[in-house]
Amino acid sequence: MNPADSTLYPPLEPFSEQQLAVGGPHVLYVEQCGNPAGFPVIFLHGGPGSQVRPVHRRFFDPQFYRVVLFDQRGCGRSTPRGCVEENTTARLVEDIEVLRDRLGLERVMLFGGSWGATLALAYAEAHPERVAAMILRGVFLGSREEIDGYLGLRERVPRAWQVLAEGAGADVLRHYHGLVSRNDAAAAERWVAYEDEVMRQDAGEAAAAGEGLQDRAAALARARIQLHYLAHDCFLGAGELLARLPRIGEARVLIVQGAKDRVCPPKAAREVAARLSQSELRLIQDGGHSATGAAIAAALRQAADDLRASLPDLA
Repeated sequence: MNPADSTLYPPLEPFSEQQLAVGGPHVLYVEQCGNPAGFPVIFLHGGPGSQVRPVHRRFFDPQFYRVVLFDQRGCGRSTPRGCVEENTTARLVEDIEVLRDRLGLERVMLFGGSWGATLALAYAEAHPERVAAMILRGVFLGSREEIDGYLGLRERVPRAWQVLAEGAGADVLRHYHGLVSRNDAAAAERWVAYEDEVMRQDAGEAAAAGEGLQDRAAALARARIQLHYLAHDCFLGAGELLARLPRIGEARVLIVQGAKDRVCPPKAAREVAARLSQSELRLIQDGGHSATGAAIAAALRQAADDLRASLPDLA
């Protein structure tokens, strides 16, 4: 059983699914669930390179919220899968704005964790008038320091690191970016295996036989998108997100951060909280990085519940 099952809202199905063309070759998979007349929340998945999943619908009161979820460019059910053409942070921000406009949403709540938190901040800085509030989890600012830290977890996952690093030389990121860009599926599987093992260790889970395996095409697409972003510093200038935080203004921001998160340590969350006047940092002592770990899942649902009283006034 998923640790989050006892703390989240019951499973629910979308009332709408569509494909949204956003320019170039890209067509996004978009789904909506909850209350069609409810307050709109846009869910931003992590990665880069991940996708939305049924559990992501369950953080929100389905009677209050109109929940909009989509797979980012090249991810999940969006097409072309794994495509890096015209795929940058600025383009993803534009996609959120196109989606908001196409659905006729005036102001929205943004809900994003890890890479999704990066996108939430980038969008809010570009379109502050459209953001009523945000819930951020495991804040990631796209810095070289954070990327190096993620690749520096070798002591926590020694076997996965040994497989990843063998023959890669001093610059593991550049090595794998090159291989995966040339459609090396075996390299993509090694990269994804490292990420999966890091996530399992963060969640305190033992690896089960066959756990985390996926088809080669999915692994290649996921790795290609992630490496494309990490190798280009997430298409952000040094300190760019922090420098532009004043643009967000008075939007209420709840930050749910696991104290034990090794993937996105609390430092970035503290930096963001210190610069946003209407933010609240909720440091979860037993929480790691995963949104579906019991402690973090409960805190995320509570954050979405807590905002219900103020969101109608903020719309």
